[in-house]
Amino acid sequence: MSDIVLCTINARYLHTGFGLRYLYANLGELQTRTRLVEFDINGRVMDMAAALLKSPPGILGLGVYIWNVRECTALAKLVKKVSPQTVLVIGGPEVSHEWEGTELFSLCDYLIVGEADLAFAALCSDCLSGRGPIEKVVVPQLPDLGVLQWPYSYYTEEDLRHRMVYVEASRGCPFRCEFCLSSLDLPVRAFETNAFLQQMEQLYERGARRYKFVDRTFNLHAKTCAEILRFFLARMGQGLFVHFEIVPDRLPGEVLELLAQFPPGSLQLEAGIQTFDPDTAARISRRQDYAKTEDNIRWLLKHTHAHLHADLIAGLPGETFDSFGRGFDRLRALDPHEIQVGILKRLKGTPIARHDAEWDMRYNPDPPYEILQNSLIPFSEIMRLRRFASYFDIFSNRGRFPRTVRLLVGEGESAFAGWMRFSDWLFAACGRTDSLSQKSQTEFLQSYLVGELGRPETAVNECLVGDRTLVRSKESPVPPRQQLHVAASREESRQGEP
Repeated sequence: MSDIVLCTINARYLHTGFGLRYLYANLGELQTRTRLVEFDINGRVMDMAAALLKSPPGILGLGVYIWNVRECTALAKLVKKVSPQTVLVIGGPEVSHEWEGTELFSLCDYLIVGEADLAFAALCSDCLSGRGPIEKVVVPQLPDLGVLQWPYSYYTEEDLRHRMVYVEASRGCPFRCEFCLSSLDLPVRAFETNAFLQQMEQLYERGARRYKFVDRTFNLHAKTCAEILRFFLARMGQGLFVHFEIVPDRLPGEVLELLAQFPPGSLQLEAGIQTFDPDTAARISRRQDYAKTEDNIRWLLKHTHAHLHADLIAGLPGETFDSFGRGFDRLRALDPHEIQVGILKRLKGTPIARHDAEWDMRYNPDPPYEILQNSLIPFSEIMRLRRFASYFDIFSNRGRFPRTVRLLVGEGESAFAGWMRFSDWLFAACGRTDSLSQKSQTEFLQSYLVGELGRPETAVNECLVGDRTLVRSKESPVPPRQQLHVAASREESRQGEP
């Protein structure tokens, strides 16, 4: 039996609970009385409860995110029914804002708001000594990063071999984009670079080869960014893969030249565009130099081997269906390897809520709180955009049909119009946006191109055969995400997607 259990429910097995490891690392003398327990949302909540309650803990710390709040609530109900004496402590982005009236808050004994690295240890110490905090909601000050204990030694050998290793060189974001939880993370604070790189070296010596940086703006400080890039370039070898989220209009020459040195299959860059409409960007307090963004993306695609992932958000206040389409066309013309179309979410605590009345923004009340309609885009059109996003992800982002999908758009035609036409047809044909096998994907694509668009059957089949060969080849210029071992998690993303 452990006095304290730190637990979360990950979006999938590939992911690791980074926050749990920070809490564990900073427990001090209580660490020997604590164990980490991780589940994933594909498991049964009853089985999770059984595992936790086999030896009921005195304190259960539960990490709550947008993708696991339903499961965490169900788990908390079971724990409290079977072991009411267990002190339930919750924390995480999903419960750090607007917690009043939620079922999970009513179930817990304590809530820690924000960064709980040090506050969790203090709360546990008080509870185990019989004192306990006076208030149910604990709002700690931001911890000094210089005094935090590092979490990286608590990645297990299994984690290093089979799961994504999350790391961070900084916390916070200088930008105030209103749809984003990071807009609340002020100020930007950096870990001491040499000490951080020593931790990365220890991970590397233990066999870590997949690193996902959760820094909100990895390239904010060019000097630090360059030092970290040089560190990984000096250790480049088979299997090493790093993922960074970048601000695409802030890439000085030194950083670009270093990025160009990474070999194929070793680097993914995630560039947040979100909107190309300047009025919408100003409305949501987003600053971006679009010309510089486009120039840098073109340079990256031409001169580096980086797998470039770019994000757009549909449903932002004041942006129409057509203006979103124009933004998609602009990004598609740049031809990044992936375009992730996200549907706007009203994450708890984000300032995007200030536009609700003016633009009649209506959101799903259940997680992940996606926009249902607004004054410019009705529900039916939002649903079309949702299907469009799903089908584009399946048929383009996953890299199975790099040549064939080019046939979906006619010469001189809007890419958005061509893909939307395919999306509408496909939904009418199959009535769903998930559970499409690779075989059915191929059959639907062939049927549409030949039967609906009138493309020559021989040419379509040649493209399909060529795609199969290309994807199987190690020489593929656009490796599928499976080859790159890229985590699908958006725990760190601006819209909090799993």
